[in-house]
Amino acid sequence: MRLLRYSITVSLDGCVDHMTGHPDEESHQHAAQTIDRADAIILGRTTYELMEFWRTADDLPPWMRPFQESITEVKKYLVSSTREPDGWNTELIDGDPVEAVRTLKEQPGEGLYVGGVTLPLALADAGLIDEYEFVVYPTLVGHGPRLFEGLSAPLDLRLVDVIEFTSGTRAERYVPATTM
Repeated sequence: MRLLRYSITVSLDGCVDHMTGHPDEESHQHAAQTIDRADAIILGRTTYELMEFWRTADDLPPWMRPFQESITEVKKYLVSSTREPDGWNTELIDGDPVEAVRTLKEQPGEGLYVGGVTLPLALADAGLIDEYEFVVYPTLVGHGPRLFEGLSAPLDLRLVDVIEFTSGTRAERYVPATTM
């Protein structure tokens, strides 16, 4: 059975806005390593379309290229009722995404990653996420979606690892407290 890991960048005040973070060489290297640990990543349409930037990005600084290579090469599952994949190593998830992810988890392999805001909420509510990683930028944003807004019940987590980057950004990894 594959583990399902969730990873996202977030501000100190819990906001998710990809335009407000301070990506640097260390955080990009960490993100590339995160993707490299996965057999596949699962993305909703909005996050998938944000990630498509990397599909055709040119003139990137050398430190961004490992992430671009990782996101391009990894198998991607797109959860969408309005968008069909058009290559980029992507397969559409049809029907109930929670049941589809449950089936993907049952397959052998190293693990799966999920990103975004809406899809992970449904997967957390279903108890399918085995590990949560929050890459926390030392910034207060004050706007944008908040993580797990609308979660049906509190989810207790246990901190299992922290990586501190020179910039002050921290990658905090948690597991559900029930897996102790």
